[in-house]
Amino acid sequence: MGQILTLEDPDTLPLELPKSLKLYVTQEQFAALAVSNKVLQLERTAQGELIVNPPTGWETGKTNFSIIGQLHRWYEENQQGEGFDCSTGFILPNGAILSPDAAWISQERWDRLTEEQRGTFPQICPDFVVELRSKSDTLKSLQEKMQEYIDNGARLGWLIDPKNRTVEVYRVGLEVEVLSNPAELSGEEVLPGFVLDLGRVWG
Repeated sequence: MGQILTLEDPDTLPLELPKSLKLYVTQEQFAALAVSNKVLQLERTAQGELIVNPPTGWETGKTNFSIIGQLHRWYEENQQGEGFDCSTGFILPNGAILSPDAAWISQERWDRLTEEQRGTFPQICPDFVVELRSKSDTLKSLQEKMQEYIDNGARLGWLIDPKNRTVEVYRVGLEVEVLSNPAELSGEEVLPGFVLDLGRVWG
């Protein structure tokens, strides 16, 4: 099964790519592709490889909706920083453009960005990120992605696996903590007072 890129221009044709073929794009080319393929969630590795993510299934979408909703309620009550959903791409310091399933940036760091740095894809790594494992995701690829966030400035990250009811907690300078069927997660000092109710996430 290949990956299909379809541009909005009616004069273009769909291009099917075998999974063994890697495409490399500049940040400018990536931005053009993202505008022309809004249905797809595109990402770019630090080496410039284009990653094409198809739309999620209903189970992942429903679960992520709960996570985003809980994070949004905390944001509305505290008015701290800026929150983002899975449609937002961030340009990390290493050049990768990644889209976590949920993210948050402190107001102090966000306000330091220039208008140019904010751009279409903000040139910053979020302080807090969530990755939600779907049926098509390999654990190894998500673990590498989580470590990449931490290496590029994230302070707290959650890798949530609904199928196995596990959570991997990533923190700066510490070993990854693996939790089995936790009832809730704390935002710790990064998101003071935020508690994610996993009972609603596990379904």
